[in-house]
Amino acid sequence: MIKRPQKWFRRLMLRAPIWLYRTGLGWLLGNRFLLLNHIGRKSRLTRQTVLEVVRHDKETNMYIVASGWGEQSDWIQNIHHTPHVLIIIGRRRFEAIATPLDSERAQQEAYRYALDHPHIFRNLAKRLIDQPLNGTDEDYRVFAEKIPFVAFNPR
Repeated sequence: MIKRPQKWFRRLMLRAPIWLYRTGLGWLLGNRFLLLNHIGRKSRLTRQTVLEVVRHDKETNMYIVASGWGEQSDWIQNIHHTPHVLIIIGRRRFEAIATPLDSERAQQEAYRYALDHPHIFRNLAKRLIDQPLNGTDEDYRVFAEKIPFVAFNPR
């Protein structure tokens, strides 16, 4: 029987990438992850979260991410309250405005991500929305409805 890791250990592992950024080693994560500095909606203190980049538009320097924990994720709730954020990716840092994507655009991003990373997308979909996806338009719609997508546009 496999035991689930203790909650503290899981939290430690999820927060480990933040320490890479804090020690100046965030560049080791490449361009697939970014450090989001956002303001807590209740505390008004700076909070940090490392997120996987779904897509980077090189022309506009816009980054798109998705919230694997859904709308209840603290960072999602915080950016709804204060959309001005600081992004660190690799060795670059810039101020940005966080904009939640509407369902149609989120569906397009889910589809694009699935094309670029089919194996990762299938595994994520199975874990995050608890159902396997077959690659239909309906599948991408369901995924985009359950998983919020956010664009970070430089200010």
